[in-house]
Amino acid sequence: MVGGAVRDELLGVEVRERDWVVVGSTPEQMVDLGYRPVGKDFPVFLHPRTNEEYALARTERKSGRGYRGFTVHTDPEVTLEEDLQRRDLTINAIARDSSGQLVDPFGGRMDIEARLLRHVSPAFVEDPVRILRVARFAARLKHLGFEIAQDTMLLMRTMVDAGEASDLVPERVWQETEGALATSNPEVFFAVLHECGALKVVFPELERLFGVPQPARWHPEIDTGVHTLMVLAQAAQLSDDTVVRFAALTHDLGKGITPPEHWPSHRGHEELSVALILALCERLRVPNEHRDLAVQVARFHGHCHKALKLRPRTILKVLENVDAFRRPQRFEQFLLACEADARGREGLETRDYPQADRMRTAFAAAQSVDPRSLGIDDLNGEQIRERIRKARIAAIRSVAVP
Repeated sequence: MVGGAVRDELLGVEVRERDWVVVGSTPEQMVDLGYRPVGKDFPVFLHPRTNEEYALARTERKSGRGYRGFTVHTDPEVTLEEDLQRRDLTINAIARDSSGQLVDPFGGRMDIEARLLRHVSPAFVEDPVRILRVARFAARLKHLGFEIAQDTMLLMRTMVDAGEASDLVPERVWQETEGALATSNPEVFFAVLHECGALKVVFPELERLFGVPQPARWHPEIDTGVHTLMVLAQAAQLSDDTVVRFAALTHDLGKGITPPEHWPSHRGHEELSVALILALCERLRVPNEHRDLAVQVARFHGHCHKALKLRPRTILKVLENVDAFRRPQRFEQFLLACEADARGREGLETRDYPQADRMRTAFAAAQSVDPRSLGIDDLNGEQIRERIRKARIAAIRSVAVP
């Protein structure tokens, strides 16, 4: 047994799946024993009863740029230690044999005890995906006290400087990003990428936010990049939904391209954010549900923050634009992302957000309007829509601001 299952056992956390390395065998022998081949790039098999993955021990040699630029070698002579040596982090390069003994040639157990994410060998620099994986592990294990070893961070910076991060393909960037967004501390993923220099390559829209000032009256933390990571951290506390967290992450992208001569003001940043979100989502092939909520939050989070002062007509406009009547679940996602934005500010992390309750109350009132009671039988389509709209505005006006 190798990799994550051994690591998680040693950490005392739930083991979700187990992977196995087979030493001294061939593909033909595996098939003869009933294992089903599934690997495309190297021999991986499914156990005939458990369906767990069994991979033949292998080595890898760099043969080109990017994470696909490897020549894989499998042979009965490849040892377990050689297989473990090709792995990314020492905590992932531990095996447990059938007698229960650990095979730990690179000090992974010691690094688990020290709470360190450390690379296995200098070959770490050969695969740019490892930059993203280390950042994701830093986010996933932050709550357990893990930090990235200094020499590993130095290697990551070296890789970025050598242009390796430019070879990351969009699908893999999003795969690692979505995994990081699902962790307990997703903001750490982006902080690590910023620290090693990779953020400017894979997420230039986010990198541009760092160093951009905001009005201290509303943003005691000043720096827009810092604010963005604080908002993401708050979103993680409010919701497990990666759609909400992605919207929180991207809500202020436009502040990175507002004219510096107007700083710390950022007039019009909402529509600038929308354009950047659309471009980012197209580039990384982000799922539509992530994109759509992110666009709505970027465009209307300012309206939500002013909900206690908005006219009923404007509140209805927001409800219509975020598609609340057809997709009430998305409306709740919208409110959570807006609340995260309000709390993602230095010293204001525990502030109340009555604006969300105001929007919910207004929505409930507007939703209670029964079109059948409005005498619309003799009206045409536009007339019907206008009468319903007026009735909803009146309903919103009838409920008191909490």
